[in-house]
Amino acid sequence: MTARPERAPRVPVSTYRMQVNATQDLPAVARRLDYLDDLGVDWVYLSPILPSEPGSDHGYDVVAHDDVDAARGGRAGLEAVAAEAHKRGMGVLVDIVPNHVGVATPIENAWWWDLLTHGPASAYARAFDVDWEFGGGKLRIPIVGDDDFDAVRVDAEAGEVRYHDHRFPLAPGTRELSEQHYELVHWKVADDSLNYRRFFAVNTLAAVRVEDPQVFADTHVEIERWFDEGLVDGLRVDHPDGLRDPAGYLRDLAELTGDAYVLVEKILETGEELPQSWATEGTTGYDLLALVDRVLVDPAGEAPLTALERDLRGADLDWETFVHDRKLEVARGILRSEVRRIVREVRAAGPETGSVTDEELEEAVAQLLAAFGVYRSYLPEGREHLEHAFVRARQRSGDDAAAALDLLEPLLGDPDHPAAARFQQTSGMVMAKGVEDCAFYRTSRLTSLSEVGGDPSVFACEPVDFHAAMGARLHAWPHAMSASSTHDTKRGEDVRARIHVLAELPDLWSRALERLLALAPLPDPNFGNLLWQAAVGAWPGDDADPAVWRARLHAYAQKAMREAGDRTTWTAPDADFEAAVHHAVDAAFDDPEVARVLREVVERTAGPGWSNALAAKLVTLTAPGVPDIYQGSELWEQSLVDPDNRRPVDLDRRADLLAAVRDGARPTLTASPSDPGVAKLAVVHAALRLRRERPELFGSYAPLAAEGEDAGHALAFDRGGAITVVTRLPVGLAARGGWGDTVLRLPAGTWRDAVSGRVFTGATPLADLLADLPVALLARTDQPIEPLVEENL
Repeated sequence: MTARPERAPRVPVSTYRMQVNATQDLPAVARRLDYLDDLGVDWVYLSPILPSEPGSDHGYDVVAHDDVDAARGGRAGLEAVAAEAHKRGMGVLVDIVPNHVGVATPIENAWWWDLLTHGPASAYARAFDVDWEFGGGKLRIPIVGDDDFDAVRVDAEAGEVRYHDHRFPLAPGTRELSEQHYELVHWKVADDSLNYRRFFAVNTLAAVRVEDPQVFADTHVEIERWFDEGLVDGLRVDHPDGLRDPAGYLRDLAELTGDAYVLVEKILETGEELPQSWATEGTTGYDLLALVDRVLVDPAGEAPLTALERDLRGADLDWETFVHDRKLEVARGILRSEVRRIVREVRAAGPETGSVTDEELEEAVAQLLAAFGVYRSYLPEGREHLEHAFVRARQRSGDDAAAALDLLEPLLGDPDHPAAARFQQTSGMVMAKGVEDCAFYRTSRLTSLSEVGGDPSVFACEPVDFHAAMGARLHAWPHAMSASSTHDTKRGEDVRARIHVLAELPDLWSRALERLLALAPLPDPNFGNLLWQAAVGAWPGDDADPAVWRARLHAYAQKAMREAGDRTTWTAPDADFEAAVHHAVDAAFDDPEVARVLREVVERTAGPGWSNALAAKLVTLTAPGVPDIYQGSELWEQSLVDPDNRRPVDLDRRADLLAAVRDGARPTLTASPSDPGVAKLAVVHAALRLRRERPELFGSYAPLAAEGEDAGHALAFDRGGAITVVTRLPVGLAARGGWGDTVLRLPAGTWRDAVSGRVFTGATPLADLLADLPVALLARTDQPIEPLVEENL
């Protein structure tokens, strides 16, 4: 390994996520670094840049590991980004995908093409997780449609098998389908008889075995070059829970990168801790996101919104049971292939397993997967989660599964048993498909809480609990990422911020929803609650193109109802149900009365929503951790679920607005849905600059308590010389007439607001401190500092 050059500091102060694709390629990113630098960003954070499937706009379907994707700018593009970033003292963080590769277009993936050509004798066979014996020596490719096997043909002249536009290789010296090392099968075979591991239930993403040292080396050739040549400073690891040994992988990665800054996309359930043994600086921030959201939600809204959902559903919702049942459906359904493979590995343990049938073992494994309370264990770490799952599975299944569970318990608790390793890889799949991609779309109480890494049954977080969590975060994971929006969030940060307001206005929402469901009836009123909350939360200002907004809302509605999967699905759409939903979406634009009801709610929630948005953003930017700005979210971020959140961002407009802010333009906030978001931009700029230029102000964490009748509407903390003050529950505050005589006693010294430039000392009335904006960021001025926004306002 060559000596590595000097590079940016090992830990970023902040990051800015850029979606790299053919439209916004690496050379374009390099040209934008002047704007990120001016904004105050420390490191640029790139989406995956290895070669991916043709036309992929996300890059998570990697097809090669030895280059930078030419469509994204190639090696020269990455070199341009690195050179420009390092010239400015910035670092480069890159998203990598070790768990799987794209195989939708086999000819584009040389390893997969070779595997199909040569089968188990392929030079790349060890890279893929294939059960050849179960497939009778063949790899099953679930691609053929109903009554369509006649479309499969051999093109001997081209040396290929063709199925419509799909191309597959012919093995050397063969001319018949039966002679191939693969079998094209009906697409439904994937549910229960697939014989290769996938990413979740995506047949076109085949898992790779990075636990094999040679496979690790081969899949990290280009990544190693980045560090050898000093091009990249840190990595974000996608989906580590899919790996056989995440801790071992992270150790290997640390050795390869020279202990570079590494984050993991790990979703933690309530109360769960990231393993301290992992070679990582922490998660990508969904755990923080859930806390920030909930500290801004009014707990008083829980009872009325719960009652509303009960009325819509016709029954109470027991979230734990609901999640269990959704996960059980997944384990018995689209992921049964994985369950059956676990059973095959249990069978391989020896003849003593013969007393229980395969069907009994399959059901017991499915029950365990459904009962698992977190995404996965990492035996021997997390054994308590496995033990709890056995207890729950026995309680739910009774005597019927007792023998199978007794047989499974010692095997699945053995860290060295193949079945235990595969069970751990599978439990996260079942959780993701059952909860994130299904249950989240079937619950509607307050949909801003149905977010990746969140638990919708946890309605709110009291400030005292938030402060305790932040203190623990500073101690355990001070350099973990702090996220507000990502490419995976179900709703953009400011959509959630506006939906939070409904917890303060439950009666308003109940009346509005009743009217909407009467004007635009839906077969499932509970889904209607989810749909109309999304519409209110994402409703844009008057300058938005109504045709574009209509198309976005239709796209969201279609994905949401099909992911929910109870009334219509991707594979079996219910035309009548979907037509009713799309008719309701159109009514929002075409029916004046529907539009009026929505407009009334939007106008009532926009102002408080913007207040929540600024509060959430400033808290995220200044709390312990490394804040990330998802591209464009320095202005209002009102995206819905992907691909909506990967739309192009107008960075030219943001650069122009930033220039005005830097020149001293006064940041104001209006209650209008058409507010341009300049106040948010000013807050982001001030916080990023302060963190980058005065990091010594962010070395500790201490809660600050306001005093007065309205003290509960303030959330404040001191990071060691930088004080964050934000408004919470703004509707209730306004109803009480504002801050009144509520004060915040500042620590000794003189404090300057990094946004307005105003100076404060001692016991400061919040009515004065928050006169300009509902948030403030105060910096101790014991040493002269340049105001981040000039005082000529």
